[in-house]
Amino acid sequence: MLMTLKLILAFIIAFAVSSVFGNFYVPWLKKVKVEQEIKENGPTWHISKSGTPTMGGVMFILAAFVACITVGFDSMREGRYVHLFVFVFALAFGAIGFLDDWEKIKHKANLGLHANTKFLLQLAAAIVFVLIMRRTGYLRTDLYIPFFNKVVYIPDWAYMLLSAFIIVGTVNSVNITDGVDGLASGTSIPVFLFFVTLAYRWGARYLELGIFASAMIGGLLGFLIYNYNPAKVFMGDTGSLFLGGAIAALAFAYDMPLILVTLGIMFIIETLSDIIQVAYFKLSHGKRVFKMAPFHHHLEMGGWTGRKWKEKELFLLFTGISLLFAIISFIGVYNRY
Repeated sequence: MLMTLKLILAFIIAFAVSSVFGNFYVPWLKKVKVEQEIKENGPTWHISKSGTPTMGGVMFILAAFVACITVGFDSMREGRYVHLFVFVFALAFGAIGFLDDWEKIKHKANLGLHANTKFLLQLAAAIVFVLIMRRTGYLRTDLYIPFFNKVVYIPDWAYMLLSAFIIVGTVNSVNITDGVDGLASGTSIPVFLFFVTLAYRWGARYLELGIFASAMIGGLLGFLIYNYNPAKVFMGDTGSLFLGGAIAALAFAYDMPLILVTLGIMFIIETLSDIIQVAYFKLSHGKRVFKMAPFHHHLEMGGWTGRKWKEKELFLLFTGISLLFAIISFIGVYNRY
């Protein structure tokens, strides 16, 4: 009963903080001209969004922090800080995103940090997180295989390499998905709901992680009040990298990173569409598989069927598929404990 109450309370507090703070924060961003520059090679109808305030991700970042330190206060008094480890890790990626956003705003262009700089910072954050989780006993190098309910031992060095690949890949996949109003938020909410449901099923040992995941749902729903089409604010890389960091961190904190293969299916599709497009373009000397990558732009432009998907339809499609695969993922780990 107490656990249920805390999970609900984390959601309510985060939603309240995000939605109320946004009421003041969004107008302030507009006033100080913290504005998004739109890519010139993107869909032409997106040009009208140029000048929309960005860095809105601060709303759900703040909301998650407030919920974690209030609802999770008793846990901290008892020496359990895993929800803060996850938050700080996600915040490290959010900070990288903030630097990227700042560069874009300063130069009034859509190009932020150099790709190599961004990658190295993300890699460093990933390695530090995995080491801390190992040292504090929250993480083992035994690799859990979802759906088969098996555990495979792999050497530390192999686990570190795999961890870095999964974390950096997840973070950038979420970042790529953030290209349509509300899309990254809507796609992520079922993912966090999966982690809340697991915490509820597996009991008090996962309470702190459930609090963080529940807070993320509340924070994102509060943010969607301002980010749902037509968006009054974008989350920016500050928000999307934090979001990706939070998802990756939870997967590792639950000690089952491979669940992201199904749980993050829409993020994977988005990333693969980008990789396939670039590779085929180079190999075929200018031909394309998709009308535009990532995949949501392909659908927007009427790829394959000729039907041009509207932003609200894309939001419902991605959120719906993400929810379906969250349910499938839950079935895949249901009997772990």
